[in-house]
Amino acid sequence: MSQTQSVVLLSGGLDSSYNLWRAHRDSEVVLVLTFDYGQKAARKEVETSAQLAQRLGLAHQVVHLPWFDLFTQTALVKAEAEVPKAEEVSLTDLGQAEQTAQRVWVPNRNGIFLNIAAGFAEGLGAEYVVVGFNREEAVTFPDNSQEFIWALNQSLLFSTASQVKVRCYSTDMDKSQIVSSGHQLGLPFSELWPCYLGGESICGQCESCQRYLRALKAGLPEGA
Repeated sequence: MSQTQSVVLLSGGLDSSYNLWRAHRDSEVVLVLTFDYGQKAARKEVETSAQLAQRLGLAHQVVHLPWFDLFTQTALVKAEAEVPKAEEVSLTDLGQAEQTAQRVWVPNRNGIFLNIAAGFAEGLGAEYVVVGFNREEAVTFPDNSQEFIWALNQSLLFSTASQVKVRCYSTDMDKSQIVSSGHQLGLPFSELWPCYLGGESICGQCESCQRYLRALKAGLPEGA
């Protein structure tokens, strides 16, 4: 019996990398997609994603979307806007987290990405698009939620002739659980890029880095 086929969205961060490893285990991954929408971490995300795809022997495609800066003021794209870091970020104060989330929000980003990926999937004959979301960040980013995936899948019933479906293996997991499960899968944590910025090493101070480092501390067994 043949495996189902998947197209996987990959940024090189924890969630998308974990979902790539799961999809590679549970399906035939026909393509790995990385989006360059002008984000500050674009170069590092593309490099990291290419290396991870190569590690698994998978085809990798970069999709360039240079027009995002026409409609967003997000700190992830705008050079003059500072990404929230250090004491500006709180992983436990919901009010503060909602404020910083607004500064890095990109209008309809995941909706755009997933609809493009669904086009690739239908064209390549793949049944699924696999994306990396988590329960933890869905609190402040509604387009990380299982409800978002359900709603998008309803629209794909009409916009794809083959009725492509979006799948995520981690929507009911927090990041420490993803780390724990990823460790069992052999996920190469030292090769990931969880940072909002594009320096030579992760900043360790942005919200994405802080969540990642906290998850590593909580999710990895001692000595790992």
